Amino acid sequence: MTTILLAFLVLSVLTPALTRVLSTRVFYLIALLPAAAFVVTLTQTATVTQGGSVTESVPWIPQLGVALSFRVDTLAWLLALVVTGVGALVLLYCARYFDADEPALGRFAACLLAFAGTMYGLVTADDVVVMFMFWEITSVLSYLLIGHYTFRRESRGAALQALIVTTFGGLVMLVGVVMLSVEAGTTSLALLVTHPVTGPVATWAVLLILVGAFSKSALVPFHFWLPAAMAAPTPVSAYLHAAAMVKAGIYLVARLAPGYADTEGWMPVLMTIGIWTMLVGAWRSLRQHDLKLVLAYGTVSQLGFIMVVVGFGTRDAALAGVALLLAHALYKAALFLVVGIIDHRAGTRDLRKLSGIGRSDPALAAIALVAVASMAGLPPLLGFVAKEAVFTAFLEAGLHGDGWGWAALAGTAVGSVLTVAYSIRFFHGAFASRTGRAPTALHPSRWDILLAPGLLAAATIVLGPLAGALDPLLAPYADTVPGGGHAHLALWHGFEPALGITAVVLTLGAAMFWRRRRVAALQERVPGTVDAGRGYGLLVRTVDRTAARLTHFAQHGGLPQYLGTILVVFVLALGLAATVNRTWPDTVVLWDYPGQVIIAVIMILAAIAASRSGQRMTAVLLAGVTGYGMVALFAFHGAPDLALTQALVETMTLVVFVLVLRRLPVNVARPQAPLHRRRRALIGILVGLTMGTIAVIALGARQDPSIALDLPRLTLEAHGTNIVNVALVDIRAWDTMGEVSVLIVVATGVASLLFVSGRTETLPRLKGSRTQRSPRNRRRVVADPQASSAGHAVTRQSWLLAGRTIRPADRSILIEVIVRLLFHPAIVVSVFLLFAGHNAPGGGFAGGLLAGLALVARYLAGGRYELGEAAPIDPGKILGLGVILAVGTAVASLFVTGIPLQSGYASIDVPLLGHLSFGTSTIFDIGVYLVVIGLALDILRSLGSEIDRQSDAGEAPPAGSDASATADGAAAAAPGAGPGAEPVPEVVP
Repeated sequence: MTTILLAFLVLSVLTPALTRVLSTRVFYLIALLPAAAFVVTLTQTATVTQGGSVTESVPWIPQLGVALSFRVDTLAWLLALVVTGVGALVLLYCARYFDADEPALGRFAACLLAFAGTMYGLVTADDVVVMFMFWEITSVLSYLLIGHYTFRRESRGAALQALIVTTFGGLVMLVGVVMLSVEAGTTSLALLVTHPVTGPVATWAVLLILVGAFSKSALVPFHFWLPAAMAAPTPVSAYLHAAAMVKAGIYLVARLAPGYADTEGWMPVLMTIGIWTMLVGAWRSLRQHDLKLVLAYGTVSQLGFIMVVVGFGTRDAALAGVALLLAHALYKAALFLVVGIIDHRAGTRDLRKLSGIGRSDPALAAIALVAVASMAGLPPLLGFVAKEAVFTAFLEAGLHGDGWGWAALAGTAVGSVLTVAYSIRFFHGAFASRTGRAPTALHPSRWDILLAPGLLAAATIVLGPLAGALDPLLAPYADTVPGGGHAHLALWHGFEPALGITAVVLTLGAAMFWRRRRVAALQERVPGTVDAGRGYGLLVRTVDRTAARLTHFAQHGGLPQYLGTILVVFVLALGLAATVNRTWPDTVVLWDYPGQVIIAVIMILAAIAASRSGQRMTAVLLAGVTGYGMVALFAFHGAPDLALTQALVETMTLVVFVLVLRRLPVNVARPQAPLHRRRRALIGILVGLTMGTIAVIALGARQDPSIALDLPRLTLEAHGTNIVNVALVDIRAWDTMGEVSVLIVVATGVASLLFVSGRTETLPRLKGSRTQRSPRNRRRVVADPQASSAGHAVTRQSWLLAGRTIRPADRSILIEVIVRLLFHPAIVVSVFLLFAGHNAPGGGFAGGLLAGLALVARYLAGGRYELGEAAPIDPGKILGLGVILAVGTAVASLFVTGIPLQSGYASIDVPLLGHLSFGTSTIFDIGVYLVVIGLALDILRSLGSEIDRQSDAGEAPPAGSDASATADGAAAAAPGAGPGAEPVPEVVP
């Protein structure tokens, strides 16, 4: 089963590429996979018919008891056959239904195939968590399939509506699934059913699960999304909305019924909602003129019908329910496919405009007649067998004193009368000849497009007389339902009450169609006071308006207003929690040593001064004092690793702020009134008090020993002695990998804000430098201003290669000398920190920050050209290589040990160097090192070099450079770095 699911995944990924080669013929290829899965499922028949099951399990999250476990018993076997069999036929149908110029054909084929695989996983999953995962994937894929015609507003709206409704129900269901599995102590679906949970928790959990089932299977009040989903292509309607997705809710109810049908609330909710859905859907179907909508509302009605039967909780009803589920999948899928053929060839689905199709295409009419007759319950078809079994089961329950049996019998009988009426109306409207109306001119359909609906109709015919052979295949599931029962499936049971009920139903249904004008007039007089679709629209509009008003109220004052709102909510929420708190520490230590008080006072004064400063640069430097205060606290507490990292982070942050402040006014704007300043000061004080209170509460809330006590032991097991670094790259490497991803997102976001014309801009280079690239490279190559106009190579007349691109008034030989002397040692020390971090202060993060600061020094001393010489490589490549190393370590260990980020070590004794130990965590740390360097370089390129270039562009930069806006090739004056530059006489394009 896992192999089948993996095959579905791989082929779905390859399908778009295959579609570009095979066009519509790709459907023939991908249909082979569900057909193969159908055959594999058939080979399991002998096992499941004997009451056994085929199981398979792969450990996934053993800490939570969750595994990729799958189980094929009778119910899963039946649904798997429906999902794969109908899926294969629908894919074959698509090959003739779509034209080669169909938009996004590859995406559609991939999604439809992936949906078939997901449904197979859903019906065979034995773990409720895995089942829920497939459950939600079907919602996403149905969204993509319903919204296939992205250029149509109705398709996009219908897709979003289906997604919202089914996802809402899925989230409610998730709560119930968690409650049930936690109460039972297992996530195995089979164990949850064989050993059902009882009590109030089980009641609420089951009711919440029913909400999810109702939403997925389009029962009242969630039924409105299914008719709207008819905006999808017809193959989607035939598969998702007849045979597959809408059956998911019914499958879940059928799965839980053997264990939870006696749960309080199950029967009243299920019977009421199911019967009402059957009646509402059938009533609405009689009012439609679109053939597809007639079937859609009829599907809603039939889903309510099946839900009542499979959830009734008796052995005979369970047997009838699975038979009805199979019959409905066959005849309804066939009818949808027939409507697709009519729509494609006649250009309309309006039954008022169609006439004479039965004569022009008798084969299509015959297929539709078989499917309609089965839907109406006419012998000798499978639909008749299933309805007979349903009426018999309800009648037996009623005769044995079950009041719900009589209610179900009456409700489903009335609903069946309406079903007969709209079934005749559908066939008459689609195929009958009408007087006074020209026949719809159609040539007979090709055999290949009739193959899929023809086989489905043939199965309906064959399985009716063979109901006796079908009975032992379905009975093992029915036998799992508590309570006795003796019914069996057969085409003829003799003259019994169920046959009389069927005769009355058929007669009344035919009479309703015969008097259809009076029925239509009656329907017109019935007011439509309640419409779930309108209620959904009203709810969505209300949410939108409320959100807009709240946003306007809370976010209309710029960034200070946004931050104020967030902080006020923070104070109110956590302040209220702190007020009702009952856990306080027994003692509070104000300080450990007097130096803490001095450092705290300095940090507080700096923070207050920063808030009152009138100049941006001063405010930034004062804010940095608080960061360096933390450095001192870490250092005095014996945490040199944290102190080093904090110092490097604070320094890099200050540099970034300084780079940004170059484009902002020197002074801080203060247009706000004194009242605003006092209010913001009050908010700041309250936030500080709240955070302090929460910190005190957190210190007093601990009841168990801290997990930090185990960190030394774990660090030694990881062949290291630096707890901080080992924790980052080994113990909590998952968190670090997530943080690395965040760093990449930050770099991408910063660069995207500044590279408004695309991120093809790279760092400029000096002509004649040793690392000069080919002319095809996108790097800018700029001549040394001191070189002759002939373009001589750069000479060694300055400490930095690009030092002479800066105006003499802005140069500092002392800074150039210091940077020149310290740059390479800083890089060497950063590498030392990288490899020494496992046992001493340092690590990839600290080493990367130091290397980044070295690059910052080169930029500040020599400008953007100097940065290009210091790091002649695209930052994106450094970031990518870092991610590859970090993620590659996780993936490699997954294949080797089965556990991602599982560290491995190799030890060796080397002469002179002694005993060396190298671990895969070091490779991970190298990835972190490269990501941090790439981030620093990308920020320098964005906030430094790019801002310089944009400044140059506003001052007529040299012709031929990336910042040039001229085309005459003449040299012009432009600053070459942040501080400014003298004229650049030559630019090599």
